[in-house]
Amino acid sequence: MKKIIKLITFIGIFIILVNILSSYIYEENIKIKLGNEILFERHFDLIKGKRIGLITNHTGLNSRFQSTAELLANNHQTNLVALFASEHGLDGKAKAGEYVESYLHDQYKIPVYSLYGPTRKPTPKMLENIDLLLYDIQDIGARTYTYISTLNYCMWAAKDNGKTVLVLDRPNPLGGLIVDGPVSEEDFRSFIGVDILPMAHGMTVGELARYFNRRIGVKLIVIPMDGYTRDMMFPDTGLYWIPTSPMIPDFLSALVYMATGLGEGTGIRQGDYFKWVGGKGINSRIFAQELNQIGLPGVQFVPETNGEFGGVRLFITNMRAFQPAYTGLCILSCSHKLISYSVPKNENELTMFDKIMGTALIGRLIENDVSYQDLKKAYREPLENFKKEREKYLIYQ
Repeated sequence: MKKIIKLITFIGIFIILVNILSSYIYEENIKIKLGNEILFERHFDLIKGKRIGLITNHTGLNSRFQSTAELLANNHQTNLVALFASEHGLDGKAKAGEYVESYLHDQYKIPVYSLYGPTRKPTPKMLENIDLLLYDIQDIGARTYTYISTLNYCMWAAKDNGKTVLVLDRPNPLGGLIVDGPVSEEDFRSFIGVDILPMAHGMTVGELARYFNRRIGVKLIVIPMDGYTRDMMFPDTGLYWIPTSPMIPDFLSALVYMATGLGEGTGIRQGDYFKWVGGKGINSRIFAQELNQIGLPGVQFVPETNGEFGGVRLFITNMRAFQPAYTGLCILSCSHKLISYSVPKNENELTMFDKIMGTALIGRLIENDVSYQDLKKAYREPLENFKKEREKYLIYQ
């Protein structure tokens, strides 16, 4: 019995030491300081004594896994009066498109207002007892990911109600150099395309807020990160990945999200958290062969059939060279050449496919089986114009 007790004690001590060492190694590897850490360290005066509405979710943590909500709620010099929940809810567990309800927070005894239900934009009633809105959510760098749409709507609401918006900046997981894909047109703006942006915008949420504000004109404060540079992709930051939503459990899913998730309504579907793509009637071997022959940078395609769906698994060979949006367009175009699916269109309203593309042009080109080179040429000029415009709003070199 004594030997067993000693063994259990030894194992317990060993586990504690391993955890301490792991924590030390993790902290040593962190290369940046997040905006929420800079706020508390250097700019506490901005929130001291203020009535705060916090737009956040489960990703609103600092590098030590402390939530911004908890830090505000437990600080006697700040007054957290409301939380605002985006798509997937405050805990990030709701499925894509699933209704998120408002409720009273069990611990903090303050309202959690849903911004992903009948109400997408905070109402005057929600904002009447608030001095400023804080935003602290991890984005994944794609125009269609709705966390940035919630930011945009909240900025408009703050402008309408005379409130200040304070954005706590976080890294773009794809870095600041991948700017790729069709640029959305004015008539195609929606909640999954809230402004004139390419599919991969190459900006942090702080930079996006500055870009959005060219039209909004709200009183905006961005707390930048320390140590972040444009060439940093998420693994370079040293931070631990917090799943941003149920279908984005890791960095790889975020990286390939645009490559495999563009086929809404076409029958071309993603699988395994966006790491696989295919459809009925596709020959997996031919699909992989055709895609590999295009010579897309940073990616190889391996044939993989899932039940009645033929498809390919994406293997990223060079994450910096990878072009997620163009890869996704080539996947749709290649699959159309193989099985000639119908491109969704509706004369009376935008289809989900239209909203994702941000333009009707790409669908027409895919339907006409144009070359992959012509597909890219079709959005080159608007993309270059966007790149020039966005320069005004960038924070990091």
